[in-house]
Amino acid sequence: MLMKLTAITLDCADPLALAAFYRRATGLPLADRSDDEFAGLRGEDGLFLGFQRVEGYRPPSWPDQEVPQQLHLDFDVDDLEEATARLVEWGATVPAGQPRPDRWRVLLDPAGHPFCLSLPRPPAA
Repeated sequence: MLMKLTAITLDCADPLALAAFYRRATGLPLADRSDDEFAGLRGEDGLFLGFQRVEGYRPPSWPDQEVPQQLHLDFDVDDLEEATARLVEWGATVPAGQPRPDRWRVLLDPAGHPFCLSLPRPPAA
């Protein structure tokens, strides 16, 4: 193996608030914080999800590319409607453009980063 993914860090205006959103959404515990500049969550497998303050942060403008999305995260869920409703309750928004709403949903986290919810794919036969 040449590389192993160990961390993903998202730029944002409020690291503690964005970490709280993803903590609620994923159940990952808060593993690191530095005043109001940085916060992070760590999974049991060691993967670290970090959030860093960037002055003048501009959220992505998905689906147009005036401000590119830069990256997005994908999460499997058992029920698209239930997961979408809960995440909206916690601060996510659902943009109008939904390419395949029967298969996945695009949401925007509280800092504007797009992420997708999808139903698990059946194992290949």
